[in-house]
Amino acid sequence: MNRPAPVEICSESMRFLITHNPTDATLNKFTEELKKYGVTTVVRVCEATYDKAPVEKEGIRVLDWPFDDGAPPPTQIVDDWLNLLREKFLNEPGCCIAVHCVAGLGRAPVLVALALIESGMKYEDAVQFIRQKRRGAFNSKQLLYLEKYRSKMRLRFRSTNSTSCCIQ
Repeated sequence: MNRPAPVEICSESMRFLITHNPTDATLNKFTEELKKYGVTTVVRVCEATYDKAPVEKEGIRVLDWPFDDGAPPPTQIVDDWLNLLREKFLNEPGCCIAVHCVAGLGRAPVLVALALIESGMKYEDAVQFIRQKRRGAFNSKQLLYLEKYRSKMRLRFRSTNSTSCCIQ
């Protein structure tokens, strides 16, 4: 399968790396990529395809929050995701959180879109922002979910510096 390269998505004080899932055979390259972007936490939203111990040995936490392929995330995963982001981005400014599913085109981009929406971005803008670098992201069911999603503004951060980030 031809998989898209990892992409960094930055907005205000948040940094994400959307990627596809590695295998044990590609784990060293994957870990090096995570380190290159300063990733401190990986959220795995698909079934495990690799041993997370070597990644965690490098000081990168791996969280397993799988949900069904092509589907929107369950409420508990959304809550856990937003709580993680709030904690990480407030306590570790500048950190990067990686999120991956199988191809990095559905479940992972949905979680990043939710973060952008919770920080104040309109859903259409969040989808377009992600699709600029992650072509093919989101299926129609996920787009409908994002359209109907109502933000509680759980990721509104006060900026502590004047530098802004861009999509790389």
